[in-house]
Amino acid sequence: MLYEIYKWHGLGNVRVCYTIHNFKHQGIGGTDILWATGLNREAYYFEYDRLRDNFNPFVLNFMKGGIVYSNHVTTVSPHHAWEAHMGEFGYGLGHTLHMHQHKFSGVLNGIDYDVWNPEVDHYIPYEFSKDDLKQKALNKKALRDRLWLQHGDKPLIAYIGRLDDQKGVHLVHHAIYYALQRDAQFVLLGSPTEAKIASWFWHEKNFLNDNPDVHLELGFNEELSHLIYAGADMIIVPSNFEPCGLTQMIGLRYGTVPIVRGVGGLVNTVFDRDYDQTHPLEERNGYVFYQTDYQALESAMDRAIGLWYHYPEEFETLQIQGMNYDYSWNHPGEDYIAIYEHIRHK
Repeated sequence: MLYEIYKWHGLGNVRVCYTIHNFKHQGIGGTDILWATGLNREAYYFEYDRLRDNFNPFVLNFMKGGIVYSNHVTTVSPHHAWEAHMGEFGYGLGHTLHMHQHKFSGVLNGIDYDVWNPEVDHYIPYEFSKDDLKQKALNKKALRDRLWLQHGDKPLIAYIGRLDDQKGVHLVHHAIYYALQRDAQFVLLGSPTEAKIASWFWHEKNFLNDNPDVHLELGFNEELSHLIYAGADMIIVPSNFEPCGLTQMIGLRYGTVPIVRGVGGLVNTVFDRDYDQTHPLEERNGYVFYQTDYQALESAMDRAIGLWYHYPEEFETLQIQGMNYDYSWNHPGEDYIAIYEHIRHK
């Protein structure tokens, strides 16, 4: 509407940067929308290079329209931009992104370091920094006390997030039992999004209720999430797809080593300690696996748990290297300012 109507009424110099988080939710409509908004001209907007859906010639695709008419389009990580353009995660809009690739890019999201910062976090009992990880150990003790987990010389692995197919719920479930098999503890703070998943995990919660090495908390609790980030040794993010992901960024900030699947923004933020070829050893910060089967997850968990048990000093070094990264809004803010400067009316 801006470029077809309002620009003729004093808004000709307005520019638009359109940010897409998830290409799956596109917005589909028909001719009634054209008439309701005053755009009207059906034949004009049903042209393929405007609003017509790429695969259904009888509907309009509003996300496609946003891409076509915007001055610049971003998504929330560079790798997800590639996935949307070249792979399946464009959900049918890959050709449109290809046609407009000159104005399409990926900019990482950031996290608010006024909220997610172990040095000033009022939700955790012991504030800490990369220079004093002994305080992190005290948070681990506090987490165990709160959740009635046994104390002992074991690593504590966590999952925080939704429980659904996007988040790799089958791998989350497997990670619980594999952690126990590898003599580690597991804490889950998760919100099921479907009744069948809720039923599944409530069954697991009841089944594991008396196990002193595992706690499943179904729902969301802001305060508890901070304590888990502060107290856990590792955090898993086994997503099927993940446009950006904040969990791994928060984990890194709190010295909680991420174990992630190599998709979307996880690729741009977590660099495998053993196999990453793009960063020197001193800049690597976690563990990455790529397939969606149990063996891939187990391989990454094995390497992380093995390092914790057999090379504790090297594990602490890995924690510190993760804490050295800046995933605040500082760098993304600069990227967006550069985009705005590029597209503004001059």
